[in-house]
Amino acid sequence: MEYQEIKTKTADELSQLVLNSKKELFNLRFQKAASAGLEKTHRAKQVRKVIARAKTAQTQLKKQGKKG
Repeated sequence: MEYQEIKTKTADELSQLVLNSKKELFNLRFQKAASAGLEKTHRAKQVRKVIARAKTAQTQLKKQGKKG
């Protein structure tokens, strides 16, 4: 998910995105440890980046709220 898409979301949508992404990352880590490996090894890196982008957008929203 691109930052431009994430930037347009509301605070509630961002927190839900972070929560869902963390759950997905946990499941990916569990699959990696429990089985022989992941089919899509690149997905964990993508999910970590989505979490970081969403948290950045949350911080930006908080800063804008304090100014306005």
